[in-house]
Amino acid sequence: MQLPPDAILADELATDELVEMANLTSAQTGVSGTIFISTAMGSHGPRVKYFVQPGRTQPSFSVTISDAPTLVANSLPVRALRQMSPQVVQWVSLNKDALLDFWNNGDTWTQPRVNAFMQMLKPI
Repeated sequence: MQLPPDAILADELATDELVEMANLTSAQTGVSGTIFISTAMGSHGPRVKYFVQPGRTQPSFSVTISDAPTLVANSLPVRALRQMSPQVVQWVSLNKDALLDFWNNGDTWTQPRVNAFMQMLKPI
């Protein structure tokens, strides 16, 4: 399966949009590495990004937040993609409703609401 390259996070964050975001650790998700979550960003639909190492210019892959989470872009080596994507897909499936709520409404939430949301996310 050939996926398009995942956009560099720095490029996605270069707009003037107000975006709430967080880099979630393996302690929070149960997935080794970092899962980046955000409110609506860019011209694409709801998704999360997975990083081996977090950072604006680091390679990543993206997974849709949907009933059937799907890989939509990748800039990581194929081995890392094959190893980590099933876990990220499983985590997104487990937290789909909360992630969609954050994507669609999180930019209006106060910090206590964002903190409560992050605490309710379930690790795999």
